[in-house]
Amino acid sequence: MDMIKKLTFILLIAGCAQGMYAQNTEKSEKFLENKTLFEELTNVKKKQDKFNLFLNMQGSFDANFHDGFEEGAFKMRQLRIEAKGNINNWLSYRYRQRLNRSNDSSGNIDNLPTSIDIAGIGVKLGKGFSIFAGKQCAAYGGIEFDLNPIEIYEYSDMIENMSNFMTGLNIGYDINSNQQLNLQILDSRNGSFSKTYGVETEDGELPTIESGKLPLVYTLNWNGNFNDVFKTRWSASVMNEAKDRNMYYYAFGNELNLNKFNMFLDFMYSRESIDRKGIMTGITGSMEGHNASDAGYFSMVTKLNYRFLPKWNAFVKGMYETASLTKQQGDLEKGKYRTAWGYFAGVEFYPMDTNLHFFLTYVGRSYDFTARAKALGQENYSTNRVSVGFIYQLPMF
Repeated sequence: MDMIKKLTFILLIAGCAQGMYAQNTEKSEKFLENKTLFEELTNVKKKQDKFNLFLNMQGSFDANFHDGFEEGAFKMRQLRIEAKGNINNWLSYRYRQRLNRSNDSSGNIDNLPTSIDIAGIGVKLGKGFSIFAGKQCAAYGGIEFDLNPIEIYEYSDMIENMSNFMTGLNIGYDINSNQQLNLQILDSRNGSFSKTYGVETEDGELPTIESGKLPLVYTLNWNGNFNDVFKTRWSASVMNEAKDRNMYYYAFGNELNLNKFNMFLDFMYSRESIDRKGIMTGITGSMEGHNASDAGYFSMVTKLNYRFLPKWNAFVKGMYETASLTKQQGDLEKGKYRTAWGYFAGVEFYPMDTNLHFFLTYVGRSYDFTARAKALGQENYSTNRVSVGFIYQLPMF
């Protein structure tokens, strides 16, 4: 009962704060509905598409629970600045950087900090072909993976532990206006080999695992659109992790749109010669860095949205994920070691024509370990979070 009283008190305070903000903005409801901040302040209409500037934000008050109430705090989960534009009919650019991440680029293979998501140029080559060169998002499949990060309340463990933004080249081909293929070649990592996999010995040598001479990831991606009712985002990737060691990653994203109802269902599977995600390494606890061998991960994510009123949306989301060893490693048996569950629900309020929305959401996670994992000292646990906040891609210019 004490926990329920605490939660009720927290939500009342957060709700009052949101209500006060809503009252202040109600008087200027038309503010920024169809204008950038620059246009609103100068009353000068922007007549070109060469420079567009956005501030991507997701902020909330979070009440966290782990074996009872743990902590309540305000948090800015996402804060990114983004600039993009079309210089002419064949040349474009895009830049996006996380403002709440370190800018240290020392030792990184691409000489860029991981705070930079995207930095590159796009060129239309004609006859449906185009290229994008520079740092970019990997063309992995999955509907949720392709969304703006500010729209995600919490990623699956699969995506959360992946390297998603790397430097290289994407070659796109538009089969028609609704079907697109992409062939992408990127660096397979941001940092150095030893920093990424944590396999250095005391003298800095790598006796058993050596870096490959072409540490790259190759992805073939298909984006399909069938009358805006059914959409696909499928991909297959192979990544060179180290000499004679590869990662194979497959993702199949499917989206259904039926007027007020929308849903997606993503399937993802990763088979890794070196445990790139580090989850199995953490479970076994007997190896350094991320150098567990032959790890396998499966993830299934679904989300259902229902726009029950023009400005109100309700959603539920579920996640099912497994972590396994695909081969026996010494005393470590082959098989599944952990099952992770995710269960979300919430409501969203859109007060304006833009994508600004306020939300109240519950995020639950449970982690169940098999007997072989419990023998290594792992125990089942769960976490819960209630968040109230806002999401906004603010058009600044």
